[in-house]
Amino acid sequence: MEKQAMSSDLIAQPSFWPELEPAEPAPRLAKPKLAKPKVAKPEAGASTSTPESVLAPDGATNGASDGARNGERNGAADSIDPLPAPSLVQLPSFRSGPADRRLPERLLILDTETTGLQSERDHCIEIGAVLFHVAERAVLDQVSFLLPCQANPAEPINGISAAVSRTPQPWQAGLHFFEAMLDAADLVVAHNVKFDRAWFGREPLPAISKPWLCTMEEIRWPASLRLKPTPSVRDLALAHAVPVWAAHRALTDCIYLAQVFERCADLDALLLEGLEPRQLYRACLSYAERHRAREAGFRWNEPLRGAWSRRLSQRDVTMLSFPVELADPEGAPAA
Repeated sequence: MEKQAMSSDLIAQPSFWPELEPAEPAPRLAKPKLAKPKVAKPEAGASTSTPESVLAPDGATNGASDGARNGERNGAADSIDPLPAPSLVQLPSFRSGPADRRLPERLLILDTETTGLQSERDHCIEIGAVLFHVAERAVLDQVSFLLPCQANPAEPINGISAAVSRTPQPWQAGLHFFEAMLDAADLVVAHNVKFDRAWFGREPLPAISKPWLCTMEEIRWPASLRLKPTPSVRDLALAHAVPVWAAHRALTDCIYLAQVFERCADLDALLLEGLEPRQLYRACLSYAERHRAREAGFRWNEPLRGAWSRRLSQRDVTMLSFPVELADPEGAPAA
């Protein structure tokens, strides 16, 4: 995305960047109109000297009047107070708007690689993260590091050997930098939040209390992309013309998502809709029609046993082609 051109009205202020002020011509600021005392035009043959009472009221001297006239001859710049230096402004965490419609400014896109699927007994072996600025569509920071482990049964999938993870390297410094990026972010983004969130709050990873957004489950990607209801990172990248060169490493998946966001003209709307409150719904379909639930991203037995279910916003419900019912009517909406 092309960056917005620098504001011309700032460039025109020589007090901000003195090197831009021309050496010889007068400043580009409009010359102010100075109030001049009204003096009667002398008659022909009369003396041209001006009485002090006209140009120097209240006891001022002719010297002061001469100084004022000299100021006019020296140009408008000498008669204008210098502009104060610009002050730094702390950006708000969310762009302004109603409390339930505020757009996050900075996203922490993260991904994990693990030794298995169960956070209770397996371990996180790699963290990747990208700090992304929404308004600028730009990457601000990124980090990736391995966490030492004794064994990695998932090595055939992620290609990370346990021996390599134990190679001396400053992973603690990487973790500290990750925490600083987390502090700077308004929203945590992952492609499978349910899986990735489970590893945080377990040593040595910090607990994350900030809101999360799932790009697989909670963002409704445009139908024109012809994606599955729950697309993979690879399919999402290819649909946005992002080259895919590797898979199953934490930082590469984060970079894919960041480049997808860079290409999204409607990213603001996608984020706001993805952040709408969600509740768990059950599909009201016969066994013969179960394919309709599957095609809409519902899962059998997960999270609701014995049913096709999915967490949906009210907007999502209105767009379904089949009836659903609340599976947890007594529960609070899930964000």
